[in-house]
Amino acid sequence: MRNRRLILALTGAVLCGLLGVTLITRYIANIQAYTRDLGEVVVAKSDIQLGEKITPEQLTLLPMPNGSVPEGAFRKASEVVGRVAITRIGLREPITLSKLAPEGTEGGLSAVIPQGYRAMTVKVDDIVGVSGFIMPGSFVDVVAIIVPPGDNQSKGPISKIVLQSIKVLASGPKIDTPENQRTPAEVRAVTLQVTPEQAEKLVLAANEGKLQLVMRNYTDQDDAATRGANKNTLLLGDSVIPQPEPPSDKTEKKPVQFKPAKRVSVVPVRAQAPAPIPVARKSVELIEGAKRRDVDVP
Repeated sequence: MRNRRLILALTGAVLCGLLGVTLITRYIANIQAYTRDLGEVVVAKSDIQLGEKITPEQLTLLPMPNGSVPEGAFRKASEVVGRVAITRIGLREPITLSKLAPEGTEGGLSAVIPQGYRAMTVKVDDIVGVSGFIMPGSFVDVVAIIVPPGDNQSKGPISKIVLQSIKVLASGPKIDTPENQRTPAEVRAVTLQVTPEQAEKLVLAANEGKLQLVMRNYTDQDDAATRGANKNTLLLGDSVIPQPEPPSDKTEKKPVQFKPAKRVSVVPVRAQAPAPIPVARKSVELIEGAKRRDVDVP
């Protein structure tokens, strides 16, 4: 009996050992396969600002699974050194080809101007610059206030939106958007991204009259077709335009509608006379041979 128990215990120990060895071997094989699948990718060691020329001190290599490597990533830091960033690159963010300017591009504002566009600086003050809230990356409309030529001079100056949805490349000497855009910055000039045709209109509007910048939403790309405004249209006044309500996650509750109660016709019921109460009568049982019958007694 004791030998049988000993054999069972040894057999169980051997099976547990074999199971443990199998699990450890499989775990090591998975680690080796994962290590073989890793590849080093160039990432930012510190924040890289827009238009900045990248230095070796700003780069490092980090292992990343080959299946997760973004398209256009670099494997060697030497391929990135000296290139100019056309967008802001955060800490430990992989550096890809789409985030860099072409080779040979010098740093600064020229690196962030897209192909086919121009950069034009407009002199602004605290009013024109929307109290300093116009930052790089903002979109503005350009309003020109000029006196029309010819016979229309008698109508006085006219204000008209001449350019719409123009991107701001730089606010003063800064070409990068600050982290906190709620804080205004006092600037004396704003650099706009325009096409050659828009640059011609902007130069003419700046020389002929006064410019005003109007900030618009990032996602608002609609074309506003306006007729302009002069003294005559200004005195006509304007109707009230309802302001858009802020989005709310709460579901709007519909007002409860009370339906009028249906009228029920009431038919009068005639009162019926109560049934007469039966009067108890005295009777006796009369037996005549084999027959029996009740006989009332007065």
